[in-house]
Amino acid sequence: MELFSQIGSAFTPIVIAVAVGGLVIGILLGALPGLSSTFSCAVMLPISFSMEPTTGLIFLGTVYMGSTYGGSFSAILIKTPGTPQSITTTFDGFPMAKRGRGGLALSIACIASVVGGLIGIGMFVWLAPPLAKFALLFGPAEYFWLALFGLTIIASLSEGNLTRGLISGFCGLALSQIGVSVVSGDMRFTYESTALIGGIPIIPATIGLLCMPVAIDLIATPDHHLDAPLKASSTKFTSALNAVWRRKVNLFRSSIIGTIIGIIPAAGGAIASLVAYAEASRAARPEDYFGEGDPGGIIASESANNATVGSGLVPTFVLGIPGTPPDAVILGAMMVHGVQIGPKLFTEHSDVVYTFLSGMTFATILMLPVGLLLGRYIYMAVIQMPKSYLVPLVALMLVIGAFAIQNNYHDIVIMLFLGIFAWVIGRFGFPAAPIVLGLLLGPIAEQGFAQALMIGHAKGAVLEAFVGRPISVVLIGCILAAVLLPPLMRRYSLTRFSFGTKI
Repeated sequence: MELFSQIGSAFTPIVIAVAVGGLVIGILLGALPGLSSTFSCAVMLPISFSMEPTTGLIFLGTVYMGSTYGGSFSAILIKTPGTPQSITTTFDGFPMAKRGRGGLALSIACIASVVGGLIGIGMFVWLAPPLAKFALLFGPAEYFWLALFGLTIIASLSEGNLTRGLISGFCGLALSQIGVSVVSGDMRFTYESTALIGGIPIIPATIGLLCMPVAIDLIATPDHHLDAPLKASSTKFTSALNAVWRRKVNLFRSSIIGTIIGIIPAAGGAIASLVAYAEASRAARPEDYFGEGDPGGIIASESANNATVGSGLVPTFVLGIPGTPPDAVILGAMMVHGVQIGPKLFTEHSDVVYTFLSGMTFATILMLPVGLLLGRYIYMAVIQMPKSYLVPLVALMLVIGAFAIQNNYHDIVIMLFLGIFAWVIGRFGFPAAPIVLGLLLGPIAEQGFAQALMIGHAKGAVLEAFVGRPISVVLIGCILAAVLLPPLMRRYSLTRFSFGTKI
């Protein structure tokens, strides 16, 4: 009976109002280019202190969930990811919007986000202790192999030219080496600039590499940014539901990928969406058209990044280790409210945990009507807005987004420099997305490799340190499969087609 009472506490009018408010605020902040989920949660943190502990945590959780989904708005409508988690949403979302199917794309993103969020929370409820133990099994070598597995995504981000994609990816890895070494503390490639001591910050870099070229193109082209007719502003919920149902395997697979990656500390929604998109692209049928407006790309990206919201709470609640940066904000709020983190959390503060989870589950379901309603009006506003108003607004948001995280004008300079660089190399066919991937995974790969190497030297068994554990072997197998299977499958398909033609 006590459990039902704790669950019922999440359905009071005050908690419901707070959940709806958190969703709306999160979606609106996430839709603004550059304002990440971490920023959204951090800005709302002082407000949560004025609430009861459980209500405050639900408020922060809904802001996190809403901002993760909200990033899809600008990603789909202006090819500018609102949050790093929405990078892959731009690949298919914007082409759909260009063809007048932006309302359908936003509805698909909303449905996939809700399903992914529910699966992530469900996995947290039922599998928190086992998943926490699984997260502890990841050592330095496992992180290194995980980062290498993530780098195999470059093939799917290369837009038809693997060589150029690999060059861009290695450029991102090189940029990740700037600043203080994550292991030895050595200063590298700073050229006596204090702005580069901390390395290339990921948020300004993402804004510059992925958003600035779009802003420049908006200025350079006289045509309207979207050719969609006004009647296309309909959300088309039924069509979106059918599109998602036809790709239910992709939806479930991507949600599981997001759940697993979410429980690994420091991975997060950006990596989860990249991995899920790559796997969806590899498993695509010949008639699918990933990168050109396929709904499956939106489903993979949005379901995976929202699944990390729930699963990232596993190491946060059970181990006190934030699974994602916004989880660190939630962890700080729990500590301020006097909630003890650790294995005893589910016994000593079960009222907080189960009320919070119930509120998050209900808020995730609420995100469907709230997201669809906001999506309709935001879409209509964007397609009707003259470019003379849209371009300055986008440029202002990019500058604010680059500056807001660290309040450092150097971040604006980095954003502008990388943005111009990305626009220039884009003229020669070099994609910017692999550069972002290299920046994301470079520090993880470097730290994992260096620590595993030191452990191997200390034990006198370097090779065993890298390949002597079951998870490492599984990840190596995934890397080989990711590299070898796509060309083999394409060759098999071509051979089968040729054989059928001869018959």
